[in-house]
Amino acid sequence: MLRKNAALLYPFVAIVLWAGNVIVSRLSAHTIGPQAITFYRLLVAVLLMSPFVARAAWRNRRAIWPHLGPLAILGFLAMCLFQSLSYLAAETTTATNMAVFTALTPLLTVALSAALLGEQPTLGMICGAPLSFAGLVYLVSGGDLSSLLHNGVYAGDALMLLAAIVYALYGVLLKRWNLPITGWQSTYMQALCALAVMFPAFLATPAPLRQVNAETWPLIVYAGALASVVLPFFWIRGVAQLGPSRCAIFMNLLPVLTAAAAIVMLGEPVRSFHVIGGGLALLGVACAQAFPRPLLRAQRA
Repeated sequence: MLRKNAALLYPFVAIVLWAGNVIVSRLSAHTIGPQAITFYRLLVAVLLMSPFVARAAWRNRRAIWPHLGPLAILGFLAMCLFQSLSYLAAETTTATNMAVFTALTPLLTVALSAALLGEQPTLGMICGAPLSFAGLVYLVSGGDLSSLLHNGVYAGDALMLLAAIVYALYGVLLKRWNLPITGWQSTYMQALCALAVMFPAFLATPAPLRQVNAETWPLIVYAGALASVVLPFFWIRGVAQLGPSRCAIFMNLLPVLTAAAAIVMLGEPVRSFHVIGGGLALLGVACAQAFPRPLLRAQRA
């Protein structure tokens, strides 16, 4: 029992590090370009993983090579597009909002699985999706629904919703392709492919080398080492011992931990619309996780 409870620390630590990464995204806004920090974090991650993954990946190259295309697509989605959208969003939205949108990923994954893989919609998705949508509308409107008609949605919120959809698509494709490659080798190859994709964008960034300074290098190290290497290690261990469904529940802690960190480190206030809107959105996610049975099967039961 003690060992089983100790396993809960794996996804919890991963979510704590993820919350820290959201704070890093906010701190990086207006200090380093999204292309630059995405490239540098990938470079740091590849350099850290190479000593203990590169040799095994090379020995396994015959198994990896046929799947290089899917690995490149996965790396682009999760490590290039998702991260770049998150850094762009951080310029015009709060850390709390970013975390709420990210926490929607499990629900969006279920929805995309139904749309793209032909899986039966679940009872939890049917019930949870309207709750989450209502919560998001209340959240992005700042508690004043009429403001959406006059001012529209902030660019950062729209970008984070797009980022969450991208990450959900990553999860769907990962499940669909089910590549016969171990977790670390898959992560390493995705990072290598993503690094190659980001290199032209990095070269097009104005003065990219000058963007590494005393203010930005700690952010790059956190994003590249803790968020890109240590976080996946804890998450992979958690999934191995607890299963993906139980680990996904910990995503609901992301907005709470991020909001707490944002109050202390960024001075961001948490207002009532954050609590109400974010709470409804997370309730929808929890509903999708609590009732995973296909809808038709649930109706026949």
